[in-house]
Amino acid sequence: MVILGSTGSIGVNALAIAKRFNLHVEALVAGKNIALLNEQIKAFNPTCVCIADEADKSLVNHNRVYVGNAGILEILNRSMSDIVVNALVGFVGLAPSIETLRLGKRLALANKESLVVAGHLLDTSKIIPIDSEHFGLWYLLNGRAVTGMTITASGGAFRDTPLEQLAHMSPADALKHPNWNMGSKITIDSATMTNKLFELLEAKWLFGCEKLGAIIEPKSIIHAFVEFQDGSTTAHLANADMKLPIAYALLGEVKERILPHVDLASIGGFNFSPICEQRFPIWEIKDDVLANPKRGVVINAANEVAQTHFFQGKINILELAQLTKKAYHHFEDTFPQTLDEVFEIDKEVRHYCLSL
Repeated sequence: MVILGSTGSIGVNALAIAKRFNLHVEALVAGKNIALLNEQIKAFNPTCVCIADEADKSLVNHNRVYVGNAGILEILNRSMSDIVVNALVGFVGLAPSIETLRLGKRLALANKESLVVAGHLLDTSKIIPIDSEHFGLWYLLNGRAVTGMTITASGGAFRDTPLEQLAHMSPADALKHPNWNMGSKITIDSATMTNKLFELLEAKWLFGCEKLGAIIEPKSIIHAFVEFQDGSTTAHLANADMKLPIAYALLGEVKERILPHVDLASIGGFNFSPICEQRFPIWEIKDDVLANPKRGVVINAANEVAQTHFFQGKINILELAQLTKKAYHHFEDTFPQTLDEVFEIDKEVRHYCLSL
């Protein structure tokens, strides 16, 4: 396999599954964590690697080192692997997703943005999502008629913060996720609930279900519910560990235990709550976004710019969502019909947000 984003949490877990099941790792793509990449090179002996910055090339303990986005695409074209794990973060992950599918390879996708911005233009039949929520939805499907799907949210760093304090929370506060450690972008997206909006868009393209929703389940044990036409609802429970969806994505079928079973007696009970628009103002556009899913490229571009502003101290966490919503309404007639239009709209939205 080829792993894009090998030093991130998904990449590290994918390599753990590769080691356990003796899967060959042909290529590794990393960013700036050269020390960890060198450890991975020693452990898995890939044919080639790719890094983000040319200046780091001499630090990599490998004789075939590619650089940048062009390097990623070259590795994909040269590789013999039939599966690519795309765990890159942000819009930068779209081009490798497109190229992977063009080459006829299977795409194990953890890069949410690929489906968010261009789900209507990608062959989802060749995509295996690496995500607890979408894995849970897939796991529950059994051929019966489905009437609705619901995914769960942890609530992020500010789920219990008094509303009057939200505007004063710093990026450091937002990165303190109550349940686990993830990369900075997805952690901030969890704090604003943008991540859950993205996951609903992904579910729209992956499953074609019209009735989609999300609720907060703070323990992150229940990942998804499926409502069936007969009136029953089934839930997927599993300990929060990405090795389970990764194992299915890489192996196709799993016949041995990946995680310990959930101990219901020790959990004691579950609490659910709706997603409050006062706490998560991005949720105000949820229904409109699901009715106009081709505008996902606008939300993603605006959110990436807004996150940068937030880390730079230019806006607070509530204004982050407000900037995204402002761009979404400004580009209300935007419905990209081609991949070229997706890339062009992404540039236009970023320019607009930077000019505000």
